[in-house]
This record gives sequence, structure tokens and C-alpha cells, in this order.
Amino acid sequence: MPKAYVFTRYGGPETEALADVDRPGPGAGQVLVAVRVAGVNPVDWKLRDGLRRPGSGEPAFPSVFGSEVSGVVVEIGDGVTGISVGDEVFGNTVGGGYAQYALLSEAATAHKPAALSFADAATLPVAAATAYDGLHQLGLPVGATLLVTGAGGGVGAAVLQIARSRGLRVVGVASAGKKDFVELLGAVHVPSGPGLADRVGAAAPDGIDAVYDLVGGDVLTEAATLPADPAKVITAAGALPEAVARLGAARVVRARTAAVLDALAQLVVTGALDPHVTRTFPLEQAGAALRAVEDGHTRGKIVIEVAR
Repeated sequence: MPKAYVFTRYGGPETEALADVDRPGPGAGQVLVAVRVAGVNPVDWKLRDGLRRPGSGEPAFPSVFGSEVSGVVVEIGDGVTGISVGDEVFGNTVGGGYAQYALLSEAATAHKPAALSFADAATLPVAAATAYDGLHQLGLPVGATLLVTGAGGGVGAAVLQIARSRGLRVVGVASAGKKDFVELLGAVHVPSGPGLADRVGAAAPDGIDAVYDLVGGDVLTEAATLPADPAKVITAAGALPEAVARLGAARVVRARTAAVLDALAQLVVTGALDPHVTRTFPLEQAGAALRAVEDGHTRGKIVIEVAR
């Protein structure tokens, strides 16, 4: 039977296991992929903890980890017309991705260009796509100044690079240990911590036009005071809806389309976006990959190589 890394109930790492699972079959509008690489994201352990539960209700246990993969199509469901068996693809999963086989929706699946590695492709559907969607939502003109909080993580690194490719000036808030990384990505680094507004003011004396928040809490509250227009403050952090509304800000609206994935792939191919895959784990060490993300100090992206 195929292998998958699962959690058997809500809780901590003690709920995780590498398990035998049935090979899924694609439904209408879905494709079945033999997974090459799976991306690892904070949402994965948050779902296990029960902190962010699927909007459609409780998952059936055991539940397979993972939201993004790259691989090769081995079966297609009814109504699928733009993807064929044998195609190399990447996209958002339906029912988990830390597995030898994963289901993807055709609508959220893109063809992988030959020049794009399976590892880089697997990192795009969640973090990079969130970055892309948020920047599209802000719609900033060339030359505008964007403040990014939580700039050293997977989404933050993508925001910095995509923003720079669009001609924006970028100020990135991150820990002192990530200063070199933030500056490597073309942003002005501002250390995180109390007194953020004063440090940002010194780094951007002409002011901040917009904020892309990836932290929430007090950081979002302080950062939201910096742009003249509160509607130019967006967050992809776990801030409560009422807190976001009180600030006049908005949550990032996700598109989850193949068109966004195609655009991201081209950014990687042209060199405008580097996913910065920093560590790769085999499926048998998926737990270690998840711990590396769960500790909150990673730079760039971590992936699980399921097959070569």
C-alpha cells in the first residue's frame, strides 16, 4: 500500500505517524499525482493542533499532512481536459500531500515548466501564491514603499522578491538573525521588537504606503498606524477578524488558481523569484521536516522529497 505521513487525532507530535493508506481515486475535476516533492508549511502543524480546522468541517482521521506538491499525473477524473496522464504538474492538494499519491483539483493545478525543479515547484502553491495574491490585492504603483512584517519566513521571502520585481521599495521586519537574508532579498531590514514604528520611520523617512503583515497581534496593530490609508494594510497572519476590521485592514484574499501558479513559475524561471529551499527531507523523516518548520526559525522553505 502507498505510504503517507498522517496525524491520527488533534494534538502534538505524538499524534503523527508514517502509515499505509489506500491509493486515492480522482473525482470529477481532479487529477491523481505520483508525488515527487511536498512543501512544508506552518498551516500543516496548525491543522494537527486543531488551531485552524478546515472550513468544510472536521477531517476524517487519519488525516494526511500537506497542502502543496509537485509530481507526475497518473490518473485523471471526469471532466478534466487540460491535463493528461504523464504531465509534470504542481498545485494545491485535496486531502494532503505528504504522501506517495495526492489528489489535486484541476482548477488549482499548473503544468511545471521543464526549467522549474520539482522542489521549487512544490513550494509555490501556498507561501508564494499567498504573497502574490496579497500584492495583487494591494495594487501598489511602481516606486511605492511596502512594509513587510515577518519578512524572513516562506511567505515573507516571496513577498520581498515579488514586490521588488514590481519596482516597489521594501522594508522587511525580521529578527536580527535574519538581517542578512532579508537584505539578500533586496529589502531594508528593520529588527523586530518593541518600538517598531520608530525604527521603520528611520528606515523609511518618506513614509510607508502599505503594510503586508505576516505576524498579527501587537505587531499588526503598530504597523497599521504607518500608512495614511488603513485599507492599504493586509494580513495573512492568524489575526481575529474583529481585530482586523477594527484597524480598517483586510485579510489577504486567496485566488487559488492555475493562472497564479503559472505566473509564479515564470518568476522562478526568469530569476525574479527564488523559493530558497534550504532543507530537504525524505518522506520517512517527515516528522523532522515538520519540527523544523514548527520551531519558527527557518529561513526560506523546507520540502519533503517523496520520490526521485
